[in-house]
Amino acid sequence: MTAQARLTTGPTGRLEALTGLRGLAAWYIVFFHLRLSLTDLLPSPVITALARGYLAVDLFFMLSGFVMWLNYAERLQSLNRSAIGRFWWRRFARIWPLHAVMLVGFAVLAAALALKGGDRSGYPLGEVPLHLLLIQNWGFTRALAWNHPAWSISAEMAAYLLFPLLAWFGSRNFGPAALVLGIGVLLCALCGVFAAAGFASLGQGITSLGLVRCLIEFTVGTLAARLWLGWHALPATRLIAALCAAGAAASWATGLVLDLPETAWAPLLMVLVLLAIALNQGWVARLLGAGPLHWLGEVSYSTYLSHFGLFIVFKLLFAAADLQLGALQLAGLVALLVLVSGLLHAMVELPAQRAINALQPNLRRRAALAR
Repeated sequence: MTAQARLTTGPTGRLEALTGLRGLAAWYIVFFHLRLSLTDLLPSPVITALARGYLAVDLFFMLSGFVMWLNYAERLQSLNRSAIGRFWWRRFARIWPLHAVMLVGFAVLAAALALKGGDRSGYPLGEVPLHLLLIQNWGFTRALAWNHPAWSISAEMAAYLLFPLLAWFGSRNFGPAALVLGIGVLLCALCGVFAAAGFASLGQGITSLGLVRCLIEFTVGTLAARLWLGWHALPATRLIAALCAAGAAASWATGLVLDLPETAWAPLLMVLVLLAIALNQGWVARLLGAGPLHWLGEVSYSTYLSHFGLFIVFKLLFAAADLQLGALQLAGLVALLVLVSGLLHAMVELPAQRAINALQPNLRRRAALAR
């Protein structure tokens, strides 16, 4: 199979290289959360680079919008109720079961801390219903609690609910110039929202601005998907991919050299990286689209949701008083997380997804009977 053929035929419209990209992004977030326990092990420039690991969440939001557009937009553009119901049902089956399992794990951890007289302030019982409903980051809370990374899943749930409207609006035929303009307007709006709140970093104000951040970047991802659909088969695809990669490098360098607010350059960097990888037809697509990196992408949701709690338990059991990890401890933690990710993917994610999808009501038949 050629690199260009890595777009799966059929209704899924899946780019395998993006799966590998998702895996790398998940591990960037992992090391973002580990970094403060690695200051004795890694040089300061590496720690500084890891401190921006939260930006991988922005890539996730755009990547999610991109993939949702390729997979579902055409089926949802007519706002057919049964199609919308099936979409929401499948999204619930995809994200909720593992989230629920992680909440149970954190409940066990909170109970263990209670028995030992430990600090349980990060596990407020009153917020459990919000987490179960995946609405905890819709402006109802002031601080992250329980499984912190799940805030982004909460924000994505809102994006999924609104996606049929995006698909309906996107049924209009906009050319590349209009799509690029739309991306620019949305990214400027994102920068403006953060500036109005007094924030210069995308990692700030998660409970207040995380939802807006997700919705804007998810929409940017849908527009990027529409650009890809128009560009990926052109003779100049390689050139366009190279220009996107160069633009990503330029936005990163310009932002750092001019000391611009992160909100002014990082989202642009993310969308250009996404397009560069999606359009790539060479060794990058082959590297990300198969083998270990692709597998890491397949299990990345399990990695993302499990790593925070696993790290807490690992520190309690194995870290020294200063919470620093040595090389062997880090290797053990990484190996453990890889193992847990694979097991959760195989034993929780996939079986639960299949079981819930099998219970999906026949919405089309019900609509016909109601007539």
